[in-house]
Amino acid sequence: MKEGNTDYFAALYEVARAINASLDPTKVLEKIVQSVVAAIGVKAGSIRLLDARKKQLVLGAATGLSRNYIRKGPILLEESGLDRKVIKGKIIWIEDVQTDRDFQYGEKARAEEIKSVLVVPLMVEKKAIGVLRVYSEEVRKFNEDELKFLKAAANLSAIALDNARMHEMLQTRFDLLVENKYRIDDN
Repeated sequence: MKEGNTDYFAALYEVARAINASLDPTKVLEKIVQSVVAAIGVKAGSIRLLDARKKQLVLGAATGLSRNYIRKGPILLEESGLDRKVIKGKIIWIEDVQTDRDFQYGEKARAEEIKSVLVVPLMVEKKAIGVLRVYSEEVRKFNEDELKFLKAAANLSAIALDNARMHEMLQTRFDLLVENKYRIDDN
């Protein structure tokens, strides 16, 4: 799985190392996005997570995007045809987001000099929990190896997030058990 000078196995190894290095979801997501952008050779990348009400995608991590673009506004599923499709499990490539009607912020993309975007779902079992996006400054088609790499990185990201959430839940339960034990022992 080597395209040109890109070693996707080495890049996946970096993603896996980031996941194993921390249970802090923010740090893990930042490292994943940085690794993906470097491996694919694109302008920028981001991971957005589905909120608890499943109505919008909230920024988890981004690299290569201006503060202005990151703060452009909410990614509402009801207004983003692109993200509705991705949340249903589809991988979507948009050749030119500046002119595509399914892209929610085309004008902002023009100002950010973004042309092509590839969006991959973050899946846990058969449920999407977010999206991984890569942004290119020029019209760009992504080859089969890049798609495989991005799907693998998205799946690893989803697993990492699920593990971090489970760890937080177990830690909270443990803390409650310890707290209750001390209350019982004090009485």
